[in-house]
Amino acid sequence: MLVGAQGQVGWELLRTLAPLGNVVATARRTDSQEPELPACRPLDLTDALAIRSLVREVRPALVVNAAAYTAVDRAEQEPALAEAINSDAPGVLATEAAQLGAALVHYSTDYVFDGQGQQPHREDDPTGPLGVYGRTKLAGEERIRASGAAHLILRTSWVFAPRGHNFVRTMLRLGSERRELKVVCDQVGAPTSAAVLADLTARILGQARSSFAAFLAERGGTVHACCAGETNWHALAEEIFCRARALGWPLVVERVDAIATAAYPTPARRPLNSRLDTSRLAERFGLSAPPWPVALDDCLRALVAQAPDQAPG
Repeated sequence: MLVGAQGQVGWELLRTLAPLGNVVATARRTDSQEPELPACRPLDLTDALAIRSLVREVRPALVVNAAAYTAVDRAEQEPALAEAINSDAPGVLATEAAQLGAALVHYSTDYVFDGQGQQPHREDDPTGPLGVYGRTKLAGEERIRASGAAHLILRTSWVFAPRGHNFVRTMLRLGSERRELKVVCDQVGAPTSAAVLADLTARILGQARSSFAAFLAERGGTVHACCAGETNWHALAEEIFCRARALGWPLVVERVDAIATAAYPTPARRPLNSRLDTSRLAERFGLSAPPWPVALDDCLRALVAQAPDQAPG
């Protein structure tokens, strides 16, 4: 059972989970006209009764929750909605999975940390989210752990994809409209494509010899998963423009100024250090992700190949 199939990561999971078994996909809206999207079951993640009812009907061996409230700034004004989707819903999914003897895969974020220091955060480092988004994602993690379900929580960072709202698409849109941009340069992390995250998920689950639950009960837990390398938002913007130009993307931007986070106030505070240590991913599963520039190139090529009405808007 794939929850959130229309999101950036969920869309990619439709592809990577298919070889593992029959996938029952859900989405908040089921009126999509996208031909690549199979028929989804409607699921309102603010409705606990609806979640319980669907899980009990489907009786999955594995629940993969790719849905989340990710509007970081808007969450400051909608804390109850963010909590319902990021905390309460994962808790219900995990409780139902535990009762069925099923496993749960869930995605979390670098925003559970306070962003202090220069070293990559390890899974067991103290958390300290700076805003509503991070707090609700951390609460979702805690509810999953408390449920007793066999689980895998994959923490990742700076997710981008050829679809949805993300930094890559935003920069391409702004770079096509404005000659000068200002982008913060003191937040550091690893841009990670939704495709890479979905591939890692499937490769992990593909190692289960019998049941997903038995496998994740033994080797699951919390694991950091992001692309190799690090950068900052300003340097990433420069790379996006350089690589997009080489692919023929029409850009008018001529100058990108680097500014400090303090010069660009937002409703929600962002962590300055979003580095994640991924050694546990290698130790437990023998896996690593490609460098972020490789994933960025793949994403840009996919965007260039899309029809004009699918270009960033």
